[in-house]
Amino acid sequence: GGPPGSKDADGDRYIEIWNLVFMQFNRDDKGVLHPLPRPSVDTGMGLERIAAVLQHVHSNYEIDLFQALIKAAARETGAKDLDSNSLKVIADHIRACAFLIVDGVIPGNEGRGYVLRRIIRRAIRHGYKLGQTRPFFHKVVPDLSKAMGEAYPELPGMQDRVMQILKQEEERFAETLEHGMKVLEHALTREDKMLDGETVFQLYDTYGFPVDLTADIARERNVRMDYAGFEAAMERQRERARAASKFQMGASVDYQGAKTEFQGYDTLAVDDARVIAIYRDGSAVPSVNAGEAAVVVLDRTPFYAESGGQTGDAGELVAGGGTFVVADTLKIQSDVFGHHGKLETGALAVGDRVAARVDAVRRARTMRNHSATHLMHKALREVLGPHVQQKGSLVDADKTRFDFSHHSPMSEDELRRVEAIVNAEILANAATAARIMKFDDAVKHGAMALFGEKYGDEVRVLDIGSSRELCGGTHVKRTGDIGFFKVLSEGGVAAGIRRIEATTGDRALAHVQAQEQKLAGAAAALRTSPQEVSQKITQIIDNVRNLEKELARLKSKLASSQGDDIAGLAVDVKGIRVLAAAMDGADSKALREAMDKLKDKLKRAAIVLATVEGGKVTLIAGVTADLTGRVKAGELVNHVAQQVGGKGGGRPDMAQAGGTDPSKLPAALASVKAWVEQKL
Repeated sequence: GGPPGSKDADGDRYIEIWNLVFMQFNRDDKGVLHPLPRPSVDTGMGLERIAAVLQHVHSNYEIDLFQALIKAAARETGAKDLDSNSLKVIADHIRACAFLIVDGVIPGNEGRGYVLRRIIRRAIRHGYKLGQTRPFFHKVVPDLSKAMGEAYPELPGMQDRVMQILKQEEERFAETLEHGMKVLEHALTREDKMLDGETVFQLYDTYGFPVDLTADIARERNVRMDYAGFEAAMERQRERARAASKFQMGASVDYQGAKTEFQGYDTLAVDDARVIAIYRDGSAVPSVNAGEAAVVVLDRTPFYAESGGQTGDAGELVAGGGTFVVADTLKIQSDVFGHHGKLETGALAVGDRVAARVDAVRRARTMRNHSATHLMHKALREVLGPHVQQKGSLVDADKTRFDFSHHSPMSEDELRRVEAIVNAEILANAATAARIMKFDDAVKHGAMALFGEKYGDEVRVLDIGSSRELCGGTHVKRTGDIGFFKVLSEGGVAAGIRRIEATTGDRALAHVQAQEQKLAGAAAALRTSPQEVSQKITQIIDNVRNLEKELARLKSKLASSQGDDIAGLAVDVKGIRVLAAAMDGADSKALREAMDKLKDKLKRAAIVLATVEGGKVTLIAGVTADLTGRVKAGELVNHVAQQVGGKGGGRPDMAQAGGTDPSKLPAALASVKAWVEQKL
């Protein structure tokens, strides 16, 4: 081929190793070029392209790093063709996914978590394309760690966690991939070569197919995709979600006034605040009367507005002409606080002066829980590892609810360790400190910034115990003010996301006392002391097991005895013995034992045994081996079961069934002789 730009150029003669971009002008909206104040040269060098040159190969995928990963992907998928594009995709994607997880990203449905999920699922689909339907992607991680671990030591250090998260995501997608592919394969057969938007949405919403994954598959089949139809389906879903949601008034009011001056860090009461706006049903009004609900905006307030996971304050606004009870405080705008509530007495108008008083007990409980949340976050990272990151929180007067990234349930020992660390910080009674800093300086000084949060140039840095985080919430003065910390529960809320709930102070004490009361009640019922409850329960369980064994033995003995008695009820039908009988007090195990003995005793036989317990019918049918060619136990037991409101099945020589109508059992058993006779 010729040089680039010539008529003979075919794109194969030259490989770009390094490019230089000479930046000299800025083109405005009208297309006019303006010289840059500082012309510059932007240089871009591909390290893998340099490696390809040094190793005398023509593609990034041929360098030693990628060849090791491609061979690992081939090993795990069973692919034989090492030039397969699917293997190259898997090799490329395992690097991206592993390093994202090492950096703290976990698969999710939004933001960077969804980017990771899309990459993982694209790689899984390429494995599926190669014929691998079982989880395989995570098994390539050790090969990646071996190839890149020396340069990136954090990768081997977190290898097990990366594998675990990838495996969970593979298993999650495997549940829907096969069904989704069937839906897609059918949709791709349309004559107009167009994949409709409704199907794309169904794949996205029901089967977890990212849109770009569906687009990849459609492109491979030369099928166009109806993006407009997909967007229309998405918008309909958003409308349904909006209609189902119930937002508190305040988020949509049209406020144009001054911002609220928040004084609640230092005081819980402001005696001369001024009402600067009132809203009813989202519209501005000059005043409200007794019994009317409204949102009141003040020029300054001690009320904290819900933010950063901490719920808003409650309290009251007392004016000369009435009292407004504040049930909650929410932000109308980022720096404008709306006091939501109801005027209990009198009237309240714009311009009135009020005494704004926060509910001190509720605020104190909320502060204790919020401060404990910071200590708990730090403790979780100490106990579980630095991968733990906050994924959501809700702090109110009753508890703190904290969502965090972690791949497995916490053990009892881990929970106890977290409790111990937090309570040790409380006992240390260290003073807390808050200061305003530049964001970059705060991070340099070790303050933890949360992924996904938006911060301004200046941030509030909170030091509490050994924790340092960016936080605008209200907190205790000393860690000892928290009093006592107690974990209430821990569980999963999504793949890779755990939720822990805890409480503090008087609420924690009340919880422990309630647990002690329950323990004392259990001890009294067991006629032992609280200290002996565990041993007493173990003793009772052992006794119950022994009694169950004895009961089973007696039932078996009874069934055997009844079996001997009912054997004489068998009738002869064309040379074989037919028996249909009910046995009192037998369970399924006893019926099976009796069946085996009766088959041995009657030799050539078709038998149905039944028992009734708790209004339910249990049936078992048995046919000796020499008769199964003509009489099937499954068909026989179903014949009886259908008459008593049930169904069942099993092997040709033994089958079980159940029923719900014991009143029809005698007639059903009586029909067995004729049914067998017909089969013979």
